[in-house]
Amino acid sequence: MPSFDFDLFVIGGGSGGVRSARVAASLGKKVGIAEEYRYGGTCVIRGCVPKKLFVYASQYSEHFEDAAGFGWTVGESSFDWNKLIEAKDKEIARLEGLYRKGLDNAKAEIFDTRAELVDAHTVKLLKTGQTVTAETIVIATGGRPNLHTALPGHELCISSNEAFHLKELPKSILIAGGGYIAVEFANIFHGLGVETTLIYRGAEILSRFDQDLRKGLHEAMEEKGIRILCHDILSSIEKVEGRLLVRTKNDKVLTVDTVMLALGRTPNTENLGLQAAGVAINDQGAVIVDEYSRTSVPNIYALGDVTDRVQLTPVAIHEAMCFIETVYKNNPTRPDHELIATAVFSQPEIGTVGLTEEEAAKRYPELEVYRAQFRPMKATLSGRSEKTIMKLIVNAADRKVVGAHILGHEAGEMAQLLGITLKAGCTKDDFDRTMAVHPTAAEELVTMYSPSYRIRNGERV
Repeated sequence: MPSFDFDLFVIGGGSGGVRSARVAASLGKKVGIAEEYRYGGTCVIRGCVPKKLFVYASQYSEHFEDAAGFGWTVGESSFDWNKLIEAKDKEIARLEGLYRKGLDNAKAEIFDTRAELVDAHTVKLLKTGQTVTAETIVIATGGRPNLHTALPGHELCISSNEAFHLKELPKSILIAGGGYIAVEFANIFHGLGVETTLIYRGAEILSRFDQDLRKGLHEAMEEKGIRILCHDILSSIEKVEGRLLVRTKNDKVLTVDTVMLALGRTPNTENLGLQAAGVAINDQGAVIVDEYSRTSVPNIYALGDVTDRVQLTPVAIHEAMCFIETVYKNNPTRPDHELIATAVFSQPEIGTVGLTEEEAAKRYPELEVYRAQFRPMKATLSGRSEKTIMKLIVNAADRKVVGAHILGHEAGEMAQLLGITLKAGCTKDDFDRTMAVHPTAAEELVTMYSPSYRIRNGERV
């Protein structure tokens, strides 16, 4: 039997990489893990966590305004961008420390360096030039923002990475993209007092979400004062007298302080030695894996965004745990990518799980659609005109709820619980038998007794 330096070597210190390394080490395996930047990966360092902190910060402008409707008198308020950055950085450093501590406690060997494959069992650590061998290798290098280098002036733009470290808050920003990153940052910057414009090539923002939520959020964002330009893209950016002059395909000309590109993400596979090791990638640069996350090389696995399956942190962690079950517990386990609950931390939030109305209409001959739109209780005294939308998609044949979608406050929290419900295969009758919690927005989910409309063979009736 060949002898290796490690039972497992993990390349990438994000959520999937750290979880697989830590759990394998806790099982007594000799584990090494290498990360070239900071442990925690996109989510902890420059993604979900700092973004959610920014979301909280951006909501206070509305909280201060709403307070008056409830009898509070709030004095003059001001915002200090640098204080937010300082507080955010402190929290991120704390979390990174916890990731390192978990690895250390499990007795995994931590390497602060870029690592590249030499062959199927050998990894080179670039900082020292050292090579190590491993029986099993996990690639968990994640992804990065697509910089769109073909766009004239792209070097003048920022991505979500730089948005977390701006020296000062711009007075105006143009965000290109219509996905959740673009939409969330548009709401963040607007809430912090920045004049915000969103430009998107499609007919409506958030293309993979239910149509009612997309339209509802679009209207809410525009009502707040966020400008949204659909059916248009950037054609060039140039610097003029310290500001950015932007031209679009539809001949619009905008002058802003900052342009942010949120136009998709690219798997981190360049110069990783994949070809030398025989690991296959697809046309987008993502590592190709089978249903057990195994690459084209039997002893090399890949997890998380680098595989471009579902780009969500909990999915990477789930894939890591399935890898552990498969490789170290003699229990072959396939990651389950069905019915993944997710949230968009826009303002208002979106929470969703299961099929959209459009997807369900293609899959089932007849649907019942239950839809409620109402003004949330908080808005009755604050004076805001915002609306909450709740929607259940039901397969008429067996009454199973196949999709649940919410636009409104705390929609993400509700989506997590709905994820359990739909995963369990609950029917609309189960919802109807459930007692409401009053007064809550969520009670609408169990009090919609009659379909708002039906869809037969793709047509609304």
